[in-house]
Amino acid sequence: MKAEFLRDAAMTAVIFGFVGMGWFGWAQEAPPKRMQKWLGIGSGIGIAIALAGGLIAWRNWDAGTAIDAETGPRFGIIVGIEFGLAGLGAVLLIWRKLGAWIAPWIAFVVGVHFYPLAPLLKEPMLHVTATLVTLGSLLAAWIAWKRKLTPSYVTGVITGSLLGLSGAVALATALLAY
Repeated sequence: MKAEFLRDAAMTAVIFGFVGMGWFGWAQEAPPKRMQKWLGIGSGIGIAIALAGGLIAWRNWDAGTAIDAETGPRFGIIVGIEFGLAGLGAVLLIWRKLGAWIAPWIAFVVGVHFYPLAPLLKEPMLHVTATLVTLGSLLAAWIAWKRKLTPSYVTGVITGSLLGLSGAVALATALLAY
């Protein structure tokens, strides 16, 4: 991650930390008992990353940002398509009585949506996050199926870890620029 836009690096930490926390929360749907504590710790780390990023963003809100009058609407369209595809896929999975596989599907869509965001936000590191989360969603589905684990548990651990790691990198970038 580069520090061309300090506020963007900090806000990336906020977003990735927060959604990482959410993925660890989703993993708590039906995890093995021995993992419950670790999932809570993962959620706590995610919220700590988000809070630290939020403090840096707040203190540097007047710093430059890649989101402007031109990129803002494009960002909204990309995120809107992401939400639409995630929701449509979830409905289709439920309709086909495959609702347990919603988490890997949503993680896949989340991963793919980072590809068009990377050039838009002038953030090449998002390509890495996109690839890891996309491949992680496929791996999660395979592991859950092969080991007879709850798909939301496996997907939540993998996606939460990858987004938490990406958030930590963004936070480190913001701290170094700060």
